[in-house]
Amino acid sequence: MRNIKISYRYDGSMFYGFQRQPNKRTVQGEIEKLLNVVLKDEIDMVSSGRTDRGVHALIQVSNFYTTSTIPLDRLKYVLMRGLPLDIELLDIEEVDIEFNSRFDAQKRGYTYIISWERDPFKNRYETYVNKEIEAERFQKILDILVGVHDFNNFRMSDCGSKTSIREIYSIEVKKIGSNRISVEILGSSFLKSQIRIIIGTALNIYFGNLPSNYMEEMLKNPDKKYLKKVAEPNGLYLSKVDY
Repeated sequence: MRNIKISYRYDGSMFYGFQRQPNKRTVQGEIEKLLNVVLKDEIDMVSSGRTDRGVHALIQVSNFYTTSTIPLDRLKYVLMRGLPLDIELLDIEEVDIEFNSRFDAQKRGYTYIISWERDPFKNRYETYVNKEIEAERFQKILDILVGVHDFNNFRMSDCGSKTSIREIYSIEVKKIGSNRISVEILGSSFLKSQIRIIIGTALNIYFGNLPSNYMEEMLKNPDKKYLKKVAEPNGLYLSKVDY
């Protein structure tokens, strides 16, 4: 038995999310479909995380087990030629049989891009708002989330995680040019749609649609239900996975 680790990136615009689904085009489904043919095995990838429909990845890491003896360079060649154009293989290697791309990941980072300039060629890759956002002011809204918290109010109701306790190591808001910002969030791991709920809530606070202490209240009262504001998926990227 061999354990193969692959790193890759993808444009999530035309996928129904990352996770395999019957009769749906997904990132996992497309890669496994090709691997099943090439390796003549029933491949079940383990991955560092799952992204929602429309979310992109600058880096994603998976591993899978196979009894195939195909040389690694040959497998790399077939994957690079056979994967659809919206998935690109970055690296492939054989790793220790115990390696697990999900449980061995120490840090994960997400980047969210927000723009106040309409551009039809970028609307799949950033989220549009109709007013300029000051990076420093937006940073202050998000700073309260850094640290260990119960993020129960920052996940979807169908989230399967047994605990909602998570640690966010850092959040950094950066101005990009004159008409967009990026929000970079680094943590141990994240709950289902946690980043999108964080961004959606922060945007509503920033534009005055929610009280300034709304985020703080969501953290203080994890068992109390709050209205969830979920940002659009197109501005979100899985951008970092550290082992």
